[in-house]
Amino acid sequence: MIIVTGATGQLGHGIVERLLERVDAGQIGVSVRDPKKAEDLVARGVRVRRGDFDDAASLRDAFEGASQVLIVSSNARASGGDPIAQHRAALAAARDVGARRVLYTSHMGASATSAFPPMHDHAATAPLLEAAGMPFTSLRHGFYAATAVEQVRRALESGELVAPEDGKVSWTAREDLAEADAIVLASEAARFEGPTPALTGSEALDLADLAAIAADLTGRAIKRVTVSDDAYRASLAARGVPERIQDMTLGLFVASRQGEFARVDPTLEQLLGRPPRRLRELLARALQR
Repeated sequence: MIIVTGATGQLGHGIVERLLERVDAGQIGVSVRDPKKAEDLVARGVRVRRGDFDDAASLRDAFEGASQVLIVSSNARASGGDPIAQHRAALAAARDVGARRVLYTSHMGASATSAFPPMHDHAATAPLLEAAGMPFTSLRHGFYAATAVEQVRRALESGELVAPEDGKVSWTAREDLAEADAIVLASEAARFEGPTPALTGSEALDLADLAAIAADLTGRAIKRVTVSDDAYRASLAARGVPERIQDMTLGLFVASRQGEFARVDPTLEQLLGRPPRRLRELLARALQR
């Protein structure tokens, strides 16, 4: 039995979809906070059980019978929660039910010193994986391209892409990462011991590149406007954005200009057996909606 947490989220659901192409539905279980939101998976033969990172007993029940548990990393930081405690609880539950391997969706930029606060959580989870007492795979995802798509959508409304100084990012399609994660779960030949190489798209682009691609796709002028960090933070505060979200939003630009997300690695392409989706393709698809 392969257990996937967070299977009603975009990444978790995508992983289950790709797993269903590779293994029998009876071998897949999901751990979700609200089973009613996973009724589509029940209809397809997937075992659905309630599992809450803040409720250890529910995790043990949701993980029952697992040979592998994939922990989709918590985003509790955004709401003021404690993702490290949640990851620790999930690892303990996986160990308690006798899982033979645990997998965790980490990030290429995981670092205790990153300018982007969520990277601290991935870095802090790494020693927990080491200490869990079972084989593990840490899936080091590239930066989700959905963030770039959203930035372009906002820029098209005003004709300006306004942000602090940034740097190159190897934007990576969430659906490509979901497929790769499913491949690693389903195939022993694709299994990694410990951290994977960075699972990234095939190119690194900055916001000026994004603006140029969007302008070419739409035929509309989009100007890249650079503002100071302080001015950008002030604009977020004026819109009522909480300080912790300000830190995360601004931290992305600071980290990117420090080169934290610029690495491009061939491992994702090797896992998929095809080139990863390029940002131009993802923007073209999104802007048609």
